[in-house]
Amino acid sequence: MVHRTVFAVRGATTVPQDTEEDILTSTTELLDQMLKKNNLNEGNIVSIIFTATEDLTACFPAKAARELGLTNTPLMCAKELDISGALTHCVRIMIHYQTNNHTHNPVHVYLKEAKSLRPDLHST
Repeated sequence: MVHRTVFAVRGATTVPQDTEEDILTSTTELLDQMLKKNNLNEGNIVSIIFTATEDLTACFPAKAARELGLTNTPLMCAKELDISGALTHCVRIMIHYQTNNHTHNPVHVYLKEAKSLRPDLHST
């Protein structure tokens, strides 16, 4: 029996405007990079959680995953806490996945203005 380890990888991006097109474009870009940088496919993904700030209401960010072909993956959307001074127009993603590589290090992805959420990942 092969033991698989569960990992979680985080990512975030910002969306130019509260339109379905902008939400899906930004979310697809983020999700695609997260999948590629962590060598993920639907076979090793356990679940994906999407959050969006209160100002994004045009569509569910999880729709981007379905459009990328993740049709059997459990997805959940939620609202991000509305904290004074927090980044606006932001979509966050957490992917839970399994791998046989026990020394794997998740590659977290922060794009656009969301890079400010994790400056430690973007230092020069």
